[in-house]
Amino acid sequence: MLSAAVRAGAVLASAVLLAGTAAAPALADDTASPEASPSAVAVPAGLYGKDDPTYDGVWRQSLALLALHTAEVAPADEAVRWLVGQQCEDGGWPSFRADTEADCTAATEDSNATALAVQALTALGGHTTAAAKGVTWIKRHQNSDGGWSYNPGGASDANSTGLAVNALIAAGADPAQVRKRGRSGYDGLASFQLGCDAPAAQRGAFAYQPGKSGGLDANDFASAQAALAAAGSALPVAPVTRREQPAAPPSCKDGAKGAVPQRQSAEAAAHFLVQRLADGKQRLMQTLPGADPAPDYNATSWAVLSLVAAGHPDQASDAADWLAGNGYSWMRGEQGVNPSAAATLLLVARATGLDPYNFGGSNVVQMLINSGPAPAAVPSAAASAASAAPDATLAPGSSVTGTDEDENGGFSPVWLIAMVLVVLVGGGVFLRLNRRNGATATRAAAEAPEQTAPAPAPAPGEDR
Repeated sequence: MLSAAVRAGAVLASAVLLAGTAAAPALADDTASPEASPSAVAVPAGLYGKDDPTYDGVWRQSLALLALHTAEVAPADEAVRWLVGQQCEDGGWPSFRADTEADCTAATEDSNATALAVQALTALGGHTTAAAKGVTWIKRHQNSDGGWSYNPGGASDANSTGLAVNALIAAGADPAQVRKRGRSGYDGLASFQLGCDAPAAQRGAFAYQPGKSGGLDANDFASAQAALAAAGSALPVAPVTRREQPAAPPSCKDGAKGAVPQRQSAEAAAHFLVQRLADGKQRLMQTLPGADPAPDYNATSWAVLSLVAAGHPDQASDAADWLAGNGYSWMRGEQGVNPSAAATLLLVARATGLDPYNFGGSNVVQMLINSGPAPAAVPSAAASAASAAPDATLAPGSSVTGTDEDENGGFSPVWLIAMVLVVLVGGGVFLRLNRRNGATATRAAAEAPEQTAPAPAPAPGEDR
């Protein structure tokens, strides 16, 4: 089968041939589905995204605000007020509060949403009281094993524990000193990490939760998300300029057994992630019951962030390039841009030194801006990029057939399109078009408002 880039180039070539001396028409998206059904819940004006916010409203708002802040975009006041207004009186955040006048149900408050809201408000600044109340809530709901559950009162899991540790770090609290019955957040993380008792290929991985027998099974997404906390980091992840040695597996000399020591935890997790990325051709895979394995964009993104935080940007670079070449399909869908996806990829671009205004051909900053209320201010780079091609209907980096596989290994259709035009011009075809309209046609296919498919409602601990 033709790759996404080849198909996109072929469509543009055909459009040019049919257009004569006129500018090439905008490419049609032949995978667009019928008009999406209305959201089950009315989407508030200050919220990013158009999908039902019931399961991810606070999560996606926090990610969006955090990512835009790293791009020096000042969000609309109403967007920040919406997030702060979702906080419950006791300091926690639920996934979404449709009625902020009603009392919260404590059992449904969400540790993941709370942890991400704390990180977003800490990064934005000026919301000390709300962030501090969130940190207090996190400390209060730590489990006796040192970890955290998705909702208060449940069993701890690696993802929720990692996110809680991220929030503590972002807020300036030492997770090693946040303890319940003598066990810290790092102790909680250690209880999910596979050590020298595990097969060599799984050492350093994190399990989501112990199985019924108490054993640990390696989980790619749990590993990708928990590894950021093991590295002693939080969102946003800053670029790392130093170049470290390849990530090392845990030391299992002299018959070592038991949990991975904290000083080795991040390295061991990074080593596992590097191997899993290599096995999946630089992306982590997800297998759902009854479905073929498919790329897991979210897990891959968190793996990249965790590897950079652990000091291994070189070993994260190929996966970051894969996301740039293939991530557009994750960001688009029926009701507009998926703000969680766009924000996560913006954070990946920042951490790895890639250009978020041309991330595999997609202007991720503008896509995220387009998904919510108009920002209060944008940097000059964002304004210039937005004016280049605001009305294109198909962004580079995507396929007109909607495939999420880039068989050219991240080779952007922008370059293929340019090559097609050069060949046509070199043969003496449409020289006039190239001189007058070629640059405009190329920009018009580049950066644009996008559409994104709604994600299914996550169960606790599942990928959002």
